[in-house]
Amino acid sequence: MIPTMINLKRRHLLASSLLLLLPKVWAASESDEPVIDVWKSPACGCCKDWISYLQKNGFFVRVHDTGNAAARRRLGIPEAYASCHTATVDGYVLEGHVSVREIRRLLAERPDALGLAVPKMPIGSPGMDGPVYEGEREPYDVLLLAKDGSSRVFQSYR
Repeated sequence: MIPTMINLKRRHLLASSLLLLLPKVWAASESDEPVIDVWKSPACGCCKDWISYLQKNGFFVRVHDTGNAAARRRLGIPEAYASCHTATVDGYVLEGHVSVREIRRLLAERPDALGLAVPKMPIGSPGMDGPVYEGEREPYDVLLLAKDGSSRVFQSYR
């Protein structure tokens, strides 16, 4: 069968489309960091800032703009540890403004735990540290959440 001009144009268009996607696929696969899935409100600015912070530090982030209350319940995070966004990474949960340093430590140490939480929204934590806060910082703890609902301090920021 002799290729027609229409078939050649169609093949050219398909090949061109695939080439446009290649940089995005390449960038996602180049990172040594696992993918982080984040559930948040579509209107939350500090959640967007936290996601940007993760991306600047090498993580590939998938965003779910559906709110996080249902995700928090589904993942078993007690309401006492609640914040404005909920995430998962490599079998662990992340609630709130957890720093990259603690995420990497969690993934390196791999404790038998549910994950990490920074309850509420402490000013000065990643995503809550933009110019609008004028350098203000509140002390806060990153908590290691046990599967039984208890927690212990994983890292303190003072």
